[in-house]
Amino acid sequence: MAAPILLCDTAGMDEKRWLECRKHGPKGDIEYTIGGSDVASVFGVSPWTTPLELWRQKKGLSTPPDFDNEDQKEMGHLLEPIVAHWYQKKSDNYVVSDTGLYQHADYVYALANIDYGLQAPDGTDGVLECKSTTYHKADDWADDAIPFYYELQVRFYLAVMDREFAYIACLWGNNPKTDLAIRRIDRDKATEALIFERLDYFIDSLYKNIPPTMADVDPALAMGALAKIYGKNTLSSPTIEFGKKDDRKLRKIAALQDENRKFADYIKNNEREVNALSVQIADAMKEHEHGILETTKDKLIIDYVPRSTNRVNSEKLKKDHPTVYEEVLKESISRKVKVTVEPIAV
Repeated sequence: MAAPILLCDTAGMDEKRWLECRKHGPKGDIEYTIGGSDVASVFGVSPWTTPLELWRQKKGLSTPPDFDNEDQKEMGHLLEPIVAHWYQKKSDNYVVSDTGLYQHADYVYALANIDYGLQAPDGTDGVLECKSTTYHKADDWADDAIPFYYELQVRFYLAVMDREFAYIACLWGNNPKTDLAIRRIDRDKATEALIFERLDYFIDSLYKNIPPTMADVDPALAMGALAKIYGKNTLSSPTIEFGKKDDRKLRKIAALQDENRKFADYIKNNEREVNALSVQIADAMKEHEHGILETTKDKLIIDYVPRSTNRVNSEKLKKDHPTVYEEVLKESISRKVKVTVEPIAV
C-alpha cells in the first residue's frame, strides 16, 4: 500500500462546494466516487439508503432525499468535537484535526474525509470516527458491539488512509462515564479486500448502466425506497404482464394477504368483545387507575390508566391558517403490492 493522495483541504468550504468535491473530486474529473458513508449502502445494510437509491444518485437520476432527521444530522455534526474531546480524555492517543479530502492510492473512486486523525504514543497514525445517537439506540453498542454499517465505513477509511487502527466513539447522553462507547478496529486486509471487491462491482455497474437489485435489502426499506424512486402511479401506464416464473410468488402473496384479512377480522371481533366487556369494568373503576382480583390460584391485575397524546388538528389548521398548512404539509408516498386471485370463467 502507498500513502493516500491529498486532493484538497475542505476547511472553510461551503456545503455545496464540499459536496461537489466529494461527488467528483475537486477538479470534477472523477466520474463516480464512493465515500465512507456510501459503503454500507453498497452492501445493502444501511438503515437509510438502499443500493438502488445510491446507484441512481451516482448516475444523476435522483438527488438524496430530505430526511425527517435533518436536525438530528446537524446535531451529530455539532457533537463531533465534543465526542472527540471526551475520547481524548479517556485515551492515550492524541486527537489530530484533519480536514483533508483523500483519495486511495490504487482505487481512484475511493475518497475519504475523516472526522479526526489519531496519533498513538509510539507515533503511529490512526483514525477517529465520532458518532452520536439517541438513548433508544444505545443498545446497538452494548457488549462491545459496533453497528455493522459503521464498521464498514471505518474499515474503508483505514484502507484509503493506509492506517492500521481506528477508534469509533459514540455518545448518547450527557454523562461520558455511562453514555459513551469507545470501540477499537484494527485493520484487516482480508476483510478490506472483500469490501473493495464489492465496491469495484458497484462502480462497474455504474459504467455498464446495470442497476443493483433489492435482493439483499431489508424488505421494509426496499419497499419504501421503490415507492420513493418510482413515485405516484401513472394511470396511463400499460399493465405489466408477468410470466410463469412469477406464478408461485404472486400466489403466495395473495394467500398471505387473504390470511391477514382473516386475522384482521378475527382481531376486530375480539376487540369489539373486549370493549363490550370493559364497559362494566371501567364503570366500576371510575376514577381509580388500578384494581385487583385475587383467587386461590392467581390474581388479576387491572390497569385503567389515562394516557393523553397531543395531535395537530389538521382540519382546523387548514381552515384557520391555510398558508401555514401548505407550508408544513409534506407529501408521503407509499405503494403496496396487492395480489387478487380471480378464477377464469369457462
